[in-house]
Amino acid sequence: MARFGPSGQKTAARGARRLTLGVLMAAAFALVLAQTAPQISAFFVPARTTVSDRLRAPSEISLWARITGQAERERRIRELENEVRDLARYKAAAISMADRLEAYERILNLMGEPPEKGVTARVTTEVDGPFSQTLLANAGTLQGVEPGAVAVNEGGLVGRVVHLGERSSRILLISDYSSRLPVLGEVSGVRAIMYGQDREGGRLSDLPEDADFVEGERILTSGDGGAYPRGLVVGSARKDTSGWRVRLAMRDHGGTYVRMIQPPVIPAPIPDAPPVQETPAETTAQPVPERAPQTQPAPAPQPEPAAASPSEANAAQATPPGAAPTPGGQ
Repeated sequence: MARFGPSGQKTAARGARRLTLGVLMAAAFALVLAQTAPQISAFFVPARTTVSDRLRAPSEISLWARITGQAERERRIRELENEVRDLARYKAAAISMADRLEAYERILNLMGEPPEKGVTARVTTEVDGPFSQTLLANAGTLQGVEPGAVAVNEGGLVGRVVHLGERSSRILLISDYSSRLPVLGEVSGVRAIMYGQDREGGRLSDLPEDADFVEGERILTSGDGGAYPRGLVVGSARKDTSGWRVRLAMRDHGGTYVRMIQPPVIPAPIPDAPPVQETPAETTAQPVPERAPQTQPAPAPQPEPAAASPSEANAAQATPPGAAPTPGGQ
């Protein structure tokens, strides 16, 4: 068997490398040509963009920035910038939807919810005792709080005023077991009753048999019964082994201030006075009473002329017709 010398082995290795390099170059050239097709280019663009972003991101952060913690701050800044861009798109969509909704309301002559009027107050929590599921607010009737006012915070519905004083109010939380709240699903539209269970959530009962909530959808007040306004955020729907549960939104913004608003009161209509029933003219015509005949007054008696003396009578007979009588009969 013939054996290659050292020079022959080097030549064979050099040829293998050249062949491998030529194959790789041909494959790269074919890949470049293939990407000119629209279908193939659309397939490679997302992958190429992702890879370039991953490769370029570390190069923008120096070693000194990583040591001092600047790298983490830069990463957080990029995340916030992405969120701002997303929120800008959502803002534009929300403005467009609000304009269309306003136009639809004008076309339909829709009567919306009345504007909310309320009082903002600071609250404190009682840790134990019979009022552990209540809040005490430093505003009362003197500040404009009305009986039955509804308390909300930045997250959503908090509770309802159950005791009212001149300078303070006691708010019963919706997480209390004795609390009953008519709610509905924002997406599904299913109505139910939520009763309090613990400080973090509540349970949904009285669900219809032919409908169900959507996992993660927002739960809003339905306004049934008139105790709560319609559309206040209560929480989000979660399902567990025992049924549907509501994670309360007020816990996401546990501030020390609440706004107490008066629920809309729709007054009962006052019945109008019954209209006067008009009967036909022929039945209501009253007979005209006959007038008594008017009698002409009798003419006043004329005074009789005085009797003429004999001399005057003879003078009258002697006077011819047409002649003027002479005074004294002469």
